Amino acid sequence: QVQLVESGGGLAQAGGSLRLSCAASGRTFSNYVLAWFRQAPGKDREFVAGIQWNGPDTRYADSVKGRFTITRDNAKSTVNLQMDSLKPEDTAIYYCAVRPFTIVTWGGAYNYWGPGTQVTVSS
Repeated sequence: QVQLVESGGGLAQAGGSLRLSCAASGRTFSNYVLAWFRQAPGKDREFVAGIQWNGPDTRYADSVKGRFTITRDNAKSTVNLQMDSLKPEDTAIYYCAVRPFTIVTWGGAYNYWGPGTQVTVSS
């Protein structure tokens, strides 16, 4: 059974940094992609960033380009999201999710989700 567990959330000041990690287990993730989504109170869930497990492709939402970096550690089966230059509008619960083959921005296309980790950015 696939399990995804996020960690690294917390409180940061505007302009600061946080690093999220997603530990994946339960299957071989070759030909899968892992993505980060977020959901702020009263707002829809939105795509943040995605990465191929065994390929070069990455994708970012326009709102985080140049500030967030997604990387993977295949040996540890983890995917990280380095978040720099944080803004109050980055405040949300952040979720990791996996799906096969291609990075897409629609959350409904992802098969497995973690429980989420809270990120709060104060102004």
